[in-house]
Amino acid sequence: MSEYDLNQSNAEPRGTSASDPAWERKMITDLAFSALKEQRRTRRWGIFFKLAFLVYLFVIPLMFMQGSNFSPKVPLGKHTALVDIDGIIANDSEASADNIVTGLRDAFEDKDTVGVILRANSPGGSPVQAGYVYDEIVRLREKYPDIPMYAVITDSCASACYYIVSAADEIYANQASIVGSIGVLYNGFGYTGTMEKLGVERRLHTAGENKAILDPFSPEKEEDVAHLKPMLKEIHEQFIAAVKKGRGERLVLNQNIFSGLFWTGSKSVELGLVDGLASTGTVARDIIQQDEIVNFTPRKDFINRLTDKFGASLANAIFHEKSGGSPFR
Repeated sequence: MSEYDLNQSNAEPRGTSASDPAWERKMITDLAFSALKEQRRTRRWGIFFKLAFLVYLFVIPLMFMQGSNFSPKVPLGKHTALVDIDGIIANDSEASADNIVTGLRDAFEDKDTVGVILRANSPGGSPVQAGYVYDEIVRLREKYPDIPMYAVITDSCASACYYIVSAADEIYANQASIVGSIGVLYNGFGYTGTMEKLGVERRLHTAGENKAILDPFSPEKEEDVAHLKPMLKEIHEQFIAAVKKGRGERLVLNQNIFSGLFWTGSKSVELGLVDGLASTGTVARDIIQQDEIVNFTPRKDFINRLTDKFGASLANAIFHEKSGGSPFR
């Protein structure tokens, strides 16, 4: 056997023959997948370092500017202050009482505020959150009697949203806005029929005979409903009292006004739910007579938004680095 033949036989994998190409295909495939994984890993870390450089280049200087009371949104001179109610009114939403109240306080306390506009676009939400905001509006109006406050409804202002705006000096809307729904509801589902069809057995154990009241997986009990309805009626009466206090004699009282129905902006003017038809800009220019508008609604600033995105990108890069990811998408 020549030296050439010997080298060839030693290079041949055990259990294969020189004529069998299977091991060669496997090796080429493994090399290709390794190259793709390495390429993806390099690209991910490239993105990470680019983001890190952007943070260094832009975010850090902005932090210093913010630390120096840099506030680009507030101009010098007199202005109309704007606070938004946008979306579901709930404790964990942007339209929470904490956010709205913070914006209103900042607006009233600013020495250059001529008037305040509460711009409302919400289907409603928590009566508790609405009550907090309503009470704070009453307090601020008493503390700053020279600063008028107006509510401007855009697409809709229903239920808890109307609860809040009824505390304003005047309310304006668009002719097609949806306004009203002065009522209270509790809703849920009953799954007992579905469970019977599926053959599912409900096993429920409580300490306290009423702990499982209104359980959706148990048949509804008359005594449970009898307990719930007075609670809804009490909250409804609180809502009605707040609206009557805020709107006074402007409100046209009839059997439907507190029934939970809602109307267009045009019809709401007739019912005394709204004082007139106007936009935010119109109220600022023609009623407050100060068309320079400053938005005091608390929002995540640029740094927080950027760091959120940066953190998500970093977490994604680390996850793929540890897991190896998939070579194809």
